[in-house]
Amino acid sequence: MALNKKTEFPENIQRIASFAKLLSHPARLAILEVLANRQTCVCGEIVEILPLAQSTVSQHLKELKEGGLVKGEVEGTSSCYCVHWENLSKAYVELSEHIQSIQKYQTKQEGSCCE
Repeated sequence: MALNKKTEFPENIQRIASFAKLLSHPARLAILEVLANRQTCVCGEIVEILPLAQSTVSQHLKELKEGGLVKGEVEGTSSCYCVHWENLSKAYVELSEHIQSIQKYQTKQEGSCCE
């Protein structure tokens, strides 16, 4: 059985990768945009706004919620969701800082191997 090599990487890199994976699908980006634009909990209108089936929206919301970028409550047959701003901000900062730490190695050498 193959071992999961993710655990071999530092926790911060694992968190950044999870965040990037959450944002790697256009539907999840669109859902976040709808939730952010409404500035309140959204309880079902997402399906009416996006060209996606209810089951698809539900699956993406589930992933966003499990990843901590969305908060939500289920009451009976109704579900309401909103952006988890604190977690989104933390993820953004961590990703930005990591990219900046990589960029410090950037040089302005002429004749780079990739030019």
